Amino acid sequence: MTQLDIQISDQAADQIKHMIEMKKMEGFGLRLGVKGGGCSGLTYDLGFENETKPGDKIAEVNGVRVFIDFKSYLYLRGTILDFSTDPLNGGFAFKNPNAKKTCGCGTSFSV
Repeated sequence: MTQLDIQISDQAADQIKHMIEMKKMEGFGLRLGVKGGGCSGLTYDLGFENETKPGDKIAEVNGVRVFIDFKSYLYLRGTILDFSTDPLNGGFAFKNPNAKKTCGCGTSFSV
């Protein structure tokens, strides 16, 4: 496994592990990605993964196995993935130092 310049907060790591356990997906990790779309041009993509794809970077981050394709990594380098249980604005949140502009909901950005 390689070293990634991506962080996962304790709250986000706990939530990811909980979701993997609840869905009975032992051996899975988190796939982080970026795809075109959203009101700012790019949108974050989260999913569960258990297989490496060609060109993937794989690392253990705060107890979570993370898969990320090289192109997405260029946009996400330095990002912190956080999680909040706030009833109004809860869920996963990206703190991305590469984002020059983000939308109000925090799920899309531009560089």
